[in-house]
Amino acid sequence: MVGYLTIFILVTGVSVYVIFKVHQLNSWTRHIVRTDQRILDNAETLKGSILSQLENGKKYAVSKDFQFYEQFLLAKENFNQAFSEVFFIADTPEKKDSLKRIEASYRRFLSLIEEEIEDVIFNRPYPTGYYEQEIRDVADPILEEVEKVATYSRQDFHRRLKQLEESGATARTLTILISAVAFVLVIAISLLITRSITKPFTLLMDKTKEISRGVFNSDLNVSSLPEFSELAGYFNAMCRQLKTVDKMKSDFFSTMSHELRTPLASIKEGVSLLKDGMVGTSLDKQEKLLNILTMETNRLIGQVNSFLDLSKMEAGMMTYHFEQDSLIPLIKQAMTEMVPLVEAKKIRFEATMAEELPNVRMDGERILQALRNLIGNALKFTPEGGRVKISARPVDQGLEVSVADTGPGIPKEDVTTIFEKFHQASLKNSERTNGTGLGLAIVKYIITAHRGKVWVESEAGRGSTFIFVLPA
Repeated sequence: MVGYLTIFILVTGVSVYVIFKVHQLNSWTRHIVRTDQRILDNAETLKGSILSQLENGKKYAVSKDFQFYEQFLLAKENFNQAFSEVFFIADTPEKKDSLKRIEASYRRFLSLIEEEIEDVIFNRPYPTGYYEQEIRDVADPILEEVEKVATYSRQDFHRRLKQLEESGATARTLTILISAVAFVLVIAISLLITRSITKPFTLLMDKTKEISRGVFNSDLNVSSLPEFSELAGYFNAMCRQLKTVDKMKSDFFSTMSHELRTPLASIKEGVSLLKDGMVGTSLDKQEKLLNILTMETNRLIGQVNSFLDLSKMEAGMMTYHFEQDSLIPLIKQAMTEMVPLVEAKKIRFEATMAEELPNVRMDGERILQALRNLIGNALKFTPEGGRVKISARPVDQGLEVSVADTGPGIPKEDVTTIFEKFHQASLKNSERTNGTGLGLAIVKYIITAHRGKVWVESEAGRGSTFIFVLPA
């Protein structure tokens, strides 16, 4: 945009300059025609009118022919009309000063002629030589001042013609120069614009080749254009995400190989013992071994089911059956299922529910799965003698459920990622519990499918509170 705007400004600047000079030339030309030329024409009219008034006034005084008096009046009218026009269009102080002197002298000139004519009309004796000399003494300065006005106008006329010639030559030279500069700048800017586009594309292609080889370094730096900078930001974010996914894949294979290997090894060992008859004929030993095999088998099946459920949820293939129902029975059922673990760890297990809770539209089996995961996590991370509290209360157009524990808490850096799959909080001064890191990810998918929200409030060393809200 900056490049094209610069080109536009250059082209517009040349055009505006040309238009300005043409307008200036037209203005000077109009001034010459409308002012200087008209003043020159009217100056001739003024001189002719003064001479006509002198001649016809004298003829009338000698012959007393009224026709000469009419000619005098006509010349007077022509003078007044021409003088008014010149006075109106006079454009310099010198011209106006001369016109004022002409006006004062003309009043005296007109007064003398009218006095002589009046003496002639009434047949009064008058000094003929006096009037003739006085009128001539007044008329000569008028003619001189009119000539001055004409001279001023001629000077202005020639000055403006010279300015027109010089301005035309200057405008032609500057227009050629500016056009040449604009042309060079347009070419240069076009090359810069092209390079600013092709260079980021080249960097992007090279970075894409690195990604195809499995290198996910987020070091693409493009600052030539805002759009490409934004694209580079998204590209780097994609690289970071790919690196995260790659790490998650490695972690997943590592976790799954570990988590699946342990129960499979137990099952294999137990089967071998039974097969080789190593447990003897004791029913107690056989029953104990079978219980271990059953527990490890259920553990293996649970892990596989969790992974399959999460895969369905991510693919959008999980089927939900929504019904308007109460959440209280599901909370009680989940708590009942956890009683053996609660008693084994001597944990205080509490529930606080409001008297009137709204029914919610939900898939009961999936919400029960989410409750099992949240309560199971709380019990798993709470040390012996600790406390787990489940609360339910109505909120604005919804129902809020919270599961609070007195476990080690979640570090600040893990709070925003705890709901991601295969992610488990790094707990300092605490033994890492067995798990695949899928439980909270499944909870998030289930609550989101119910158009609800789920989050955690926790600090390291102060326990955790997992909260979800379902719309009523």
